Amino acid sequence: MPGSRALGAAAIAVVGALLLLRPEDAGPGAGLSMAETQALPKLREDFRMQNKSVFILGASGETGKVLLKELLEQNLFSRVTLIGRRKLTFEEEAYKNVNQEVVDFEKLDDYASAFQGHDVGFCCLGTTRAKAGAEGFVRVDRDYVLKSAELAKTGGCKHFNLLSSRGADRASKFLYLQVKGETEARVEELKFDRYSVFRPGVLLCDRQESRPGEWLARKFFSSLPNSWASGLSVPVVTVVRAMLNNMVRPGSTEMEVLENKAIQALGKADISLK
Repeated sequence: MPGSRALGAAAIAVVGALLLLRPEDAGPGAGLSMAETQALPKLREDFRMQNKSVFILGASGETGKVLLKELLEQNLFSRVTLIGRRKLTFEEEAYKNVNQEVVDFEKLDDYASAFQGHDVGFCCLGTTRAKAGAEGFVRVDRDYVLKSAELAKTGGCKHFNLLSSRGADRASKFLYLQVKGETEARVEELKFDRYSVFRPGVLLCDRQESRPGEWLARKFFSSLPNSWASGLSVPVVTVVRAMLNNMVRPGSTEMEVLENKAIQALGKADISLK
């Protein structure tokens, strides 16, 4: 069918674009020393004692769901709020105290109160061009993210964490990477006390939503030697653990960018201690 062929071509283009990306620098968080690794449990405990509040944007997505689960298991915050377009249903007891704010992303100014009083924010919002069209993709991945960041900043958020993409560059010829790069740069202009950007490669997970390009990419990387695959892909749970490990560490007053290799290292940093 023509539609299937088009999707297949798009999927191949996704894999090809990833393989053409230039080698990355290790970046912050890569190659943690043994002392830094051993310090993570103490850093987590110190963080818990500060009784901070957090919000998550995009908690219904694959990364957001894992982030919420890990965040609750580590018991890092005294208050956890999900901000999204619909209320999520949870059956597990661990989720009973999670607050939920339902907003209309087209009228976010009307929901400014949802963004007030949070110390830390995680933004995992995102869609695809195939699902939303070019205009819809830009609206979600750039406009919704930027407006949410503005409201979070005004509401008192000190540390903003943005899930972006490997190869993000506002000068890219690829719309996806161009939008991701522009969003990173424009959020930086808001001058959060701490701003952490995560640029993973292909996210390895089993999505409920069908995304042919990502499916083909995951199949492709699963056939490669680990040393090659780890440079261009990463399990979602590793990304999430990198986010949380990075959060409890002393931060920079400037924008910090963690590329795929740094995410791999930081996300697996203290796995041997558990």
